[in-house]
Amino acid sequence: MSERESYREFWRKATVAVAGGGSWGTVLAHLISKQVAEVRILVRQEDQARSINSQRANPHYVPELQLSGRVKAYPSLDRVFEGKVNALVWALPSDVSRTEARRIAGLVQGDEYIFHATKGIEPGTNRRMSEILREELPCPRIGVISGPNLAGEIARGEPAATVVASRFDDVIFAGQALFGGEGFRVLGDHDLVGIEWAGALKNIYGIAAGAVEAKGLGWNTKAMLYTFALEEIVRFTVPLGARASTLSGVAGLGDLVATCSSPLSRNFRVGFRLAQGESLAQVLEEIGQTAEGVRTAQTVVEYARQRKLSLPIAEAVHGLVTGQVSVDELLKTVSGANS
Repeated sequence: MSERESYREFWRKATVAVAGGGSWGTVLAHLISKQVAEVRILVRQEDQARSINSQRANPHYVPELQLSGRVKAYPSLDRVFEGKVNALVWALPSDVSRTEARRIAGLVQGDEYIFHATKGIEPGTNRRMSEILREELPCPRIGVISGPNLAGEIARGEPAATVVASRFDDVIFAGQALFGGEGFRVLGDHDLVGIEWAGALKNIYGIAAGAVEAKGLGWNTKAMLYTFALEEIVRFTVPLGARASTLSGVAGLGDLVATCSSPLSRNFRVGFRLAQGESLAQVLEEIGQTAEGVRTAQTVVEYARQRKLSLPIAEAVHGLVTGQVSVDELLKTVSGANS
């Protein structure tokens, strides 16, 4: 039996916890349930847990997805971590991740595999999610799952690919065993820095793409935006230790294109509706889920200014969400971003 096959055999008897009952957390729980004995989703509300457990669905977030009986939801940390949990999948927003990790720290044993799916950066510190989890949890084996993964499309069973990245090969093998399946290809990588930053940064440019779409502009403009956005991502991340080849791959360019092209993307919808004249508060309230690009734009712009990095599109997006830059000014920045 090969090493990868032995991992799959181990996980068939395993229990996995998923922190976060939103759309992506629910879809990941669904994927994992095909490979393991039990999946426990940590949700915020008792009524959401009842709905998932009785209807086998999470209607507020992914109404089209029918969940396996191996998926259970609980609002109680103690119930989620009762007995032995072999892995924890982290699908919580970046701004609450450190606080929630501290709550969970006393309930894990240290030998669990941790996979985070949060495409954001901690506000105020620029800490990546793997860094936060490493600081707050007694679990050294940490990885990230990231790619062009629009939850609604994966829920419908459409083919997709993602990347599991970690410093540890056994985390990558475990991630491929847990998440991989028919129609969902899981690649492995060691470039945590590049993949985590790419996943966070693309949300900024998704907001810009939504604004471009709202103005009725065509594919020439969109292609220009994607190209200059990728240049800014490379300019920002390579000095931090990212590999340029990572940024042109599935979890870099692939994720950027998906986020900038689809109205399923929350960040795209933010930009689209801001360009139609709605207020940011109104847009975020009606979307009802975290749009990480709003916070990430401020964090990244402040960091870039300190280090004198030129990120004109990110600057313009930050101006758009704070009401300091108009859509037309954003578009002028996009068209002149290479000058």
